[in-house]
Amino acid sequence: MFISRFMGRTLAAGALAAATLLGAGMAQAAPEYTLKFGHLASENHIWNKAAMKFKSLVEQNSDGRIAVRVYPNEQLGSEMEVINSIQLGTADMTITGESLQNWAPLAALMAVPYLFDSSEQMRRAIEGPAGEQIKEQVIDQTGLLPIAWFERGPRELTSNRPIRQPSDLEGLKLRVPNVPLFVKTWQALGARPTPMAFSEVFTSLQQGTIDAQENPLSLIESASFNEVQQYVNMTDHVRSWIYVVIGQQKFNQLPDELQQVVMNAAEQMQRYEHELFVEDQQRLKQALQDKGMEFIEVDQQAFAEQARPAVREALSEAQLELYEKIRQRQQ
Repeated sequence: MFISRFMGRTLAAGALAAATLLGAGMAQAAPEYTLKFGHLASENHIWNKAAMKFKSLVEQNSDGRIAVRVYPNEQLGSEMEVINSIQLGTADMTITGESLQNWAPLAALMAVPYLFDSSEQMRRAIEGPAGEQIKEQVIDQTGLLPIAWFERGPRELTSNRPIRQPSDLEGLKLRVPNVPLFVKTWQALGARPTPMAFSEVFTSLQQGTIDAQENPLSLIESASFNEVQQYVNMTDHVRSWIYVVIGQQKFNQLPDELQQVVMNAAEQMQRYEHELFVEDQQRLKQALQDKGMEFIEVDQQAFAEQARPAVREALSEAQLELYEKIRQRQQ
């Protein structure tokens, strides 16, 4: 009887000790730092897949000391709202592009018509002196640290008549985003650009209020423009990139070894996204063709030559200086 009671108390004490140790272990496993990573892409978009890759790498290679919380679909707000949140310290990371020019004017060069003729040209610029100059101004003026870059699909022109030369644009009512540089460029090319919210484009095309629109293949597909547009005219008029950024203040709070974990994960995320991007561009073209859209080869050189004077005129002195440096390095 005594032995039974003694063993019972011993087992209970052992269970309590085990629970205490387990609780201590769980407490030690709690992350020391959390990175809130908000962006505008959907769960299935390659940007979100890349963000999830980053999350996995950081959490694994920091031994759980850093937790990464990914919020797609503008769950933390619009692009501009998340940037503001990072600056206020209530968010930590996002994916952003030429919107940064609101603070860093040179970021406008991230999306300029006919600045680049190929993805390779753009990559050399991003990873060369011009890209460093843009990045430095972003860091200095925004408090954001770019840690990776993703290529955006070239912007293409859709319409219900084939467009091969700038002269084919005459009288074409074309929706463009409310970006003065884009408006002036298409005016110089002979079209009739109309700034309009993206949410209004499908209905306006359907009703004939506008004749055409321009966007990357990913948006042409997701917006189902194949239902109201017949041709994808391969103008490639804007090749652009976006940055994955982290708040500089948040990054500086991390110990050196965890900063290295973040940067290593960012490098691997960038390579992963680039692979997904190439595959996705091929898939998008085939998907749109399968839905009945016809792809038209365009005299891109003629478009570029006619557009560049308007582009130069629209840029500020500092922007134009960097623009010319990039152009010279390509020649």
